[in-house]
Amino acid sequence: MSTAQPITGCRPGDIAEHVFLCGDPARIDRISASWDEKREVCSVREYRIVTGKLAGLDVSAASTGIGAPSTAIVFEELVKLGAHSFIRIGNSGGLNRELELGDLVVTSGAVRDDGTSRSYVVPEFPAVASYELTAALMEAARECGAHARAGVTWSLDAFYARNASVDPSGELNSMSVAGYWPSHLETRISDMREAGVLNCEMEAGVLLTLATLFGLRAGCICVVSDRTPWPGPSEIDLDRNMSTCIDVASRAMLSAARRA
Repeated sequence: MSTAQPITGCRPGDIAEHVFLCGDPARIDRISASWDEKREVCSVREYRIVTGKLAGLDVSAASTGIGAPSTAIVFEELVKLGAHSFIRIGNSGGLNRELELGDLVVTSGAVRDDGTSRSYVVPEFPAVASYELTAALMEAARECGAHARAGVTWSLDAFYARNASVDPSGELNSMSVAGYWPSHLETRISDMREAGVLNCEMEAGVLLTLATLFGLRAGCICVVSDRTPWPGPSEIDLDRNMSTCIDVASRAMLSAARRA
């Protein structure tokens, strides 16, 4: 019987215990740029995985694609091949008005507004980050002189249905087809801000939920790439400060591994 995982095709020995996750397969090269002895072990659909050594530590970097369903698939297969510590490096929309483009947000816990995690466990179950990885990320951010805040992330499914732009008059406009936007969504954004939620993205909720269910460690650090609602289409920058975000995550992973 084949020991290869059904989706990624990865086998025992392909995956390290410490794994960086990102949505975009193209970001794998940036995450692994300084690694030694690296090799690509998967390039299937939205999944690309590279394994190597970071300052002597065996590590892997895996892309999840966009959203919770694809994240859960690759997470399951990584865990079945021995991975136990995960740091997500991503982009996010800033909800807190004090956040600027390029700021970093370390997720301490997530609002589970996705469907996939509910397939695993009841909605009341919390999505909580590893306190060791959260502390390591904040410590690494201070070492790098990066502007980072820790707090709650809104992890959602529908990108366009949950985002809006602000026109010159201050009105919110849907980003979905033909302006489709149920009235309750405007209230939803306002409610999240009122609750002190810092940012929104699409993968942290399922990642943190599954890590807790399986007795593993997971953390998440994201660049603020836009502000929700967007002041306009020019107010999105997926690359601003991403190099610092990667550096912070790398330092944190090394620190947490040495203390384990």
